[in-house]
Amino acid sequence: MTIAIGAPAPDFELPSQFGEPVRLSSFRGDRAVALVFFPLAFSRTCAEELRELQENRALFTEAGVEVLGVSVDSKHTLRAWADAEGYEMPLLSDFWPHGGVARSYGAFRPDTGVASRTTVLLCEEGVVRSVFSSSPVEARPFAAYREALAALRLARRP
Repeated sequence: MTIAIGAPAPDFELPSQFGEPVRLSSFRGDRAVALVFFPLAFSRTCAEELRELQENRALFTEAGVEVLGVSVDSKHTLRAWADAEGYEMPLLSDFWPHGGVARSYGAFRPDTGVASRTTVLLCEEGVVRSVFSSSPVEARPFAAYREALAALRLARRP
């Protein structure tokens, strides 16, 4: 079961594709965060999804949202994939303990040992505002990101 909307986001620290530690709580009070869990680097559906996110980075930047990709791949695999595909967003390695962060968000598939295709959008205070998923073989529709960003904008209004 995925994390509930309105729940506080579990904090974590994971290495990026460059080996730099990224701590979720470092964004609190500054930016919202989209945690984009994906099964595996170098897979066709994951590549299509991340390419679409890369192409629409301005939409997230304008909304004050940091996009963080998260998979169980090693940081070395993520680096090679990011370099090959030209991804500029941080890709975080949930390699060890295997899928620990994905599990804490209810985005781990123990049957296959990979993250599910789940996105969790957090507001600046680190509270879950949107959660959406798709099947392992289907890309998340980009319209779901647009809807989540619109809902975040509405929640920010005084």
